[in-house]
Amino acid sequence: MTTNNPTPEWKLICRVDDIPVLGSRRVARPQGLDVAIFRNDAGGVFALLDRCPHKGGPLSQGIVFGTHVACPLHNWTIGLCDGQALAPDEGCTPKFAVKVEDGAVYLNAAELATVATDLTRPIAGPARRAVGV
Repeated sequence: MTTNNPTPEWKLICRVDDIPVLGSRRVARPQGLDVAIFRNDAGGVFALLDRCPHKGGPLSQGIVFGTHVACPLHNWTIGLCDGQALAPDEGCTPKFAVKVEDGAVYLNAAELATVATDLTRPIAGPARRAVGV
């Protein structure tokens, strides 16, 4: 039996030591929002779309604790393992597969190219009307 699920191609992103403990690093993509790579105090490395499911806040600027990150805009708690908001909040941000090997961090190249490339960050500020309307 054959499968159409080839071995993923991994893209080298950085060294684990390049990600601050309890912090993050952003990975720009040619299309779509950045991906945030997080490192917790237990040495875990996680990757999520850099967008809170609530109002689009940049999760890369949030506070990492355990296996969660607090969004810097409204303090929603997002799980680093699955991108799920903790109750009572509801919502999810896309997660990305991460591989750590010999101190290097890799992301799945296919996911980087395709996952959530259509999502945008909400525009902050008052709504504007066209002049003369």
